Amino acid sequence: MSKIIATSAIKGAHSIVGQAEEQLNKTIEEKGENQILEFPDTGYYLPIIYSMTGIKVEKLGDCKEVIEEAKKLLPPVPSEKIWIPYLGGTLDAGIATLWAEEIIEAIKYIDDPIPVGGIWLGAAADLIIRERGIEFVDGTAPGFAACVGAASSNEMAVKIARELQEKSIYVFMTGSTNGVSMAEQLAQEGVELGWDTRLVPFGKDITSTIYPLGFAARAAMSFGGVQPGDFRRMLMYNKDRVFAFVLALGEVDEAKYANAAGAINYGFPTIANTNIPEILPRGVCTYEHVVSNIPEEEIVSKAIEVRGLKITVEKVDVPVPFGPAFEGERVRKENTYVEFGGNKGPAVELLVMTDSSEVEDGKIEVIGPEVDDVEEGTVMPLGIFVEVSGRKMQEDFEPVMERQIHYFLNYPSGIFHMGQRDISWIRFSKDAVNNGFKVKHIGTVLHAKMHADFGSIIDKVQVKLYTNPEDVQALIGRAGKIFKARDERMGSLTDERVDTFYSCTLCQSFAPNHACVVSPERPGLCGAYNWLDCRAANEINPTGPNQPIQKGDTLDDNLGVWKGVNQYIYKASNQNLESFSAYSMIVDPMTSCGCFEVICTILPSTNGVMAVNREYTGMTPSGMKFSTIAGMVGGGIQTPGFIGISKFFITSKKFIKADGGLKRLAWMPRELKEEIGDAIEERAQELGLENFLDKIATEEDAQTEEEVLQWMEKVGHPALEMEPMMQ
Repeated sequence: MSKIIATSAIKGAHSIVGQAEEQLNKTIEEKGENQILEFPDTGYYLPIIYSMTGIKVEKLGDCKEVIEEAKKLLPPVPSEKIWIPYLGGTLDAGIATLWAEEIIEAIKYIDDPIPVGGIWLGAAADLIIRERGIEFVDGTAPGFAACVGAASSNEMAVKIARELQEKSIYVFMTGSTNGVSMAEQLAQEGVELGWDTRLVPFGKDITSTIYPLGFAARAAMSFGGVQPGDFRRMLMYNKDRVFAFVLALGEVDEAKYANAAGAINYGFPTIANTNIPEILPRGVCTYEHVVSNIPEEEIVSKAIEVRGLKITVEKVDVPVPFGPAFEGERVRKENTYVEFGGNKGPAVELLVMTDSSEVEDGKIEVIGPEVDDVEEGTVMPLGIFVEVSGRKMQEDFEPVMERQIHYFLNYPSGIFHMGQRDISWIRFSKDAVNNGFKVKHIGTVLHAKMHADFGSIIDKVQVKLYTNPEDVQALIGRAGKIFKARDERMGSLTDERVDTFYSCTLCQSFAPNHACVVSPERPGLCGAYNWLDCRAANEINPTGPNQPIQKGDTLDDNLGVWKGVNQYIYKASNQNLESFSAYSMIVDPMTSCGCFEVICTILPSTNGVMAVNREYTGMTPSGMKFSTIAGMVGGGIQTPGFIGISKFFITSKKFIKADGGLKRLAWMPRELKEEIGDAIEERAQELGLENFLDKIATEEDAQTEEEVLQWMEKVGHPALEMEPMMQ
């Protein structure tokens, strides 16, 4: 190991810990030890400290113990005469650095709930971690790059960012070089920053490097079920499951060396574009720990190699950057060249299975005006008609593939897509059109991606793109009949009418003991997969995460227990679980990873339950916030009285059927109630419940369990007349 790295990292750690102690003492003198200290909207306290030590930093005074532990970790600065050539002391210095920086950053939030401004985002709420963490779970995002400093030029910063985006890798930006940050370079070039584009500027101070590492720590606790204080498992989890690396851009000073040492503890290597000393032997990281002097043109590919990432990128022949990372881009009105649909004109998208003799693979037709035939600011009609054929293609797969149009058309940079069926809305940016993107390229994208993602069930894809008003209206009329028939067919699917359910083990990359069982009436808890999706996915990839599960003998019809499902669960959970109930939250409930849309929790004194969605950041009547409850449910554990579910499952006939069903629902956030209110009311009418939606309390009606009970008594909630949930 290089003596220069050790000396610099340890010196930097001493400086940063000293800075944290000085700042802490000063703040305690001003505010007192009981001053609340927290990052906004998180149940993980200061997550790096919490994950490694189990210490719940809630007040300034709690930091004293952390500082003392950090000082114990600090080794003496190596002298010229005494040199021990091993990494341990440097790693300890890195951990001390991260704890100290987390305290420094948290103190910023005492007087200002938003201490950063401009392009900087600062600390991420648990909502962001869960939403974005799902992408790491399902492989949509293979990893993240913590970019520290600045590139040699704005153009090079854009090149590095675009290359990472095209590989679907998140870009977390912190620190600066000579007063300039990579995030500022991108902003100067008009690149859209933020979580939606995966270009995330946390902060310009080097201490903000704790945010990407805190992201990794929270992922381990949220999705992996790693318990706070189990530092070894947390660090091993990140090494093996969160594929991240540091790009050190520009001069590396002592503070940056100290942060690099902290990142190495996670198994995250550092790749630099300057000539700094290297640490090449394997050990904590999968391969090399520090690799230097890499040309910026090659730094992304070298980092992927050193981290051991496996990247699959399909090249699509369009004149703009392309990939899932551009899915979150927004094309604003002032930047729009042309748009289709929305509330300004007709637009529809339809995918159908067609006889092979009628499909010419790769044929793309634009029937009507092209983009370069109209003036800037024009609203055009658009009909997207995709015909596919294949020996394994089935009619039930049509809506599954059709829904992917939304995702595929957001992959080109500068193209915005929203909605589906006959309510779609598309915008082309001025930059995209100036670079040559046309209506025909919609067909190029759909042809390429349909083959890439559904190649095992389809053989041919052809696309017709209508831009004449009369043609679009004709397609809308045809599509309406098809949509109605599909909905009726889906509505007839029940758990009883099939003998096969499907597994979903996508989340096992993060939660090894968890597996979803998806049935026609119980979608995956993340809301992204229903039974048809899983069946299609199994046809596409027979060895993938969606495997058929033969139900076998029914062991309990009311609870939803089947012999074949239990046998699968026992094996899939690594023999940790012997049984699960599809229709109960009390008896052997289904496990969760952490990517559920909603958590359903019993409120014992009310004889009812509450449902809270991940977007809600306030306190719930259970006395816990969403993030706290999530820690009790995620990671593949079975917790009676708690289940993670999708929003859609609340209105299913099988929603906690064994426990009383929808009639038990007593409280939910206003936002969730408004989102699925119509479906709840429809289901309530089927059950003969009058004005049931109005009887469900929200945070505006009740904030504690006692207040929920008072509300229920006031409105005559049906759960009060039901048998006790807990026998």
